[in-house]
Amino acid sequence: MSQLPQLVLASASPRRRDLLAQIGIQPDLVQAADLDETPNKTELPAQYASRIAAEKARAVAAFFDGFVLAGDTAVACGRRILPKAETEAVARSCLQLLSGRQHRVYGGIAIVTPDRRLVQRTVHSKVKFCRLTPPDIDRLVASGDWQGKAGGYAIQGAAARYIRHIGGSYSNIVGFSLFDVAALLDAVGYAPARPL
Repeated sequence: MSQLPQLVLASASPRRRDLLAQIGIQPDLVQAADLDETPNKTELPAQYASRIAAEKARAVAAFFDGFVLAGDTAVACGRRILPKAETEAVARSCLQLLSGRQHRVYGGIAIVTPDRRLVQRTVHSKVKFCRLTPPDIDRLVASGDWQGKAGGYAIQGAAARYIRHIGGSYSNIVGFSLFDVAALLDAVGYAPARPL
């Protein structure tokens, strides 16, 4: 008889899996949620990241009895939520907007427990790019790191060369604030079968 999954990661992001492995957490199952992630008209970035993380966790928890962990990342320039870059044009537009400016990265974390409680936290980090020249933007776009990334860049990729300052959790910018994920999992009583 196969054992039911104790921890399900409701995310298709390999970055989130890698981050969890860094602190000794290995999901028993990875199951992405299929959601419409369009922001609501008056939704602020922190509200958006929190809502989408909760919706992902709830959608996947409908099929599993264990702990379900989900996350969402929103890159915000002021009150504006930047899109996930799916084309070079979108990546270029995002990078032009972020050039020389500080922006915020909001990370929504949500856990649905086996007794169906929803536990959430929203974390934010600050990132400041140097002024990007047209050749800088060309190099970043050519790297391909922007594909599928909120805000059109990956801090763990080529964009690191152009980032002057980070405030707050670095791992939040990558995909999950590890401190906060660990604290929430501890708070809900999750104990990994394979501790670090």
